[in-house]
Amino acid sequence: MTDLERTEPEPEPTEPEPTEQESREPDRAAEAVAEGIAAPVAGAGRGRTVLVAGAVALVAAVAVVGALGLGGGADDPAAPARSGSTVQVTKENLVERTQVEGQLGYGAEIPLPVKATGTVTWLPEPGTTVERGGDLLRVDDRPVVLLYGALPMFRELGLDQQAPPTPTPTPTATPGSGRGVDGSGGSAASSGSSGKGGGTGTGTSTGTGTGTATGTASAPGAPTRPLRGMDVMQFERNLAALGYTGFTVDEEFTTGTATAVKRWQKSLGLPQTGRVGIGDVIYSTGQVRIGHAAVRLGSAVGENALTHTGTARKVVVNASAQEASWAVRGTAVTVTLPDGREALGEVASVGTSATAGPDSGAGGGGGEGGGQGGGSDAARATVPVTVVIADQEALGRLESGPVGVSYVGKERRGVLAVPVAALVALAEGGHGLETTDGTFVAVQTGLFADGKVEVSGPAVREGLKVRVPE
Repeated sequence: MTDLERTEPEPEPTEPEPTEQESREPDRAAEAVAEGIAAPVAGAGRGRTVLVAGAVALVAAVAVVGALGLGGGADDPAAPARSGSTVQVTKENLVERTQVEGQLGYGAEIPLPVKATGTVTWLPEPGTTVERGGDLLRVDDRPVVLLYGALPMFRELGLDQQAPPTPTPTPTATPGSGRGVDGSGGSAASSGSSGKGGGTGTGTSTGTGTGTATGTASAPGAPTRPLRGMDVMQFERNLAALGYTGFTVDEEFTTGTATAVKRWQKSLGLPQTGRVGIGDVIYSTGQVRIGHAAVRLGSAVGENALTHTGTARKVVVNASAQEASWAVRGTAVTVTLPDGREALGEVASVGTSATAGPDSGAGGGGGEGGGQGGGSDAARATVPVTVVIADQEALGRLESGPVGVSYVGKERRGVLAVPVAALVALAEGGHGLETTDGTFVAVQTGLFADGKVEVSGPAVREGLKVRVPE
């Protein structure tokens, strides 16, 4: 047997394993796409390159065009609105307020009309509140009492002790008697003969000797006349308010009034005379707050011995005379305290005399300088405006200090308004609003107040939603 040649089957051809460099080709291609550069691609057509940069640039250009709203017809959807909150156009009342400086306090101190005479023996503490029937001060250890009323004390009050003149009857002589009667305070006289001696005379049978002269005298226990006047009624009204009775509150000071006065004097530790001296009381329209004393204990009292103010705190504003048109009696204002709290006030009075500002003397002098100084004085002139506050508790414990007073300068009612932040400046000029669909509408602005602005225009309506740019 011949040797058979065994032929080994030829191995199937296999593709050579890629080298490390070839294995990394696909990864480089991916990186090239991400970086926008051309990279060779492995496999068939390895020599071809993919230009990615052009595609990236094209996408970016389309995005810019879309953002700017360029290109496309009218049917293209509007670009989405930019980020920011949206608000509605509302109809409301806009009020512009102006604030000026004021000073809180009890007002100017006014001297009490003290008419008592003597030595001051007691004074109240400053800031003390005195009510009806209370002691204002003591003079010669007698109280000077506060009563309420508008009339000042101008005379002593009491029963009028002067009775009308009463004629004394004149006795007549017996016919034929020559003896005259010594007249009281007069001289004797006899008809038809002359008298002799001190009040006696001799006459004929037909004469009458009358030695009486007619005189006037106040008989003991004569009736008194009541004192009349509006001041009497004012005093009796106070006496009744203090709890005393037994008289009628009218314009007559009667015996009943005098009896009540004696009881009142007894409660004060005074002699019970039933009469009220001109310096015993002082009238005021209400409670008073004691100011400062102009005298010391032991000094002689005078009319300006003691000052007072009202008990209610108020605000005084030195308003510019050129800008005081807002200051009208009854005008409502808002008072802002130093701690930020607010209280409602009302203009009670406005001064009629303007006062130059603190720098009024700066421009004084002759010639041109003097004229310029006068002009600046007019610009700095102020008038006092007094503001009362009904709710005193809203002021807390603050008795004095600087405060702010705000008043309504301008007001627009029932107008369309948006927050000021919603306004945008238009390229063609003026202002506009951006709606939620990205379009702009032109508006005209009016009053600015409290962070809002009045707007108007053909495309502006109540309820329109607009964007507030961030």
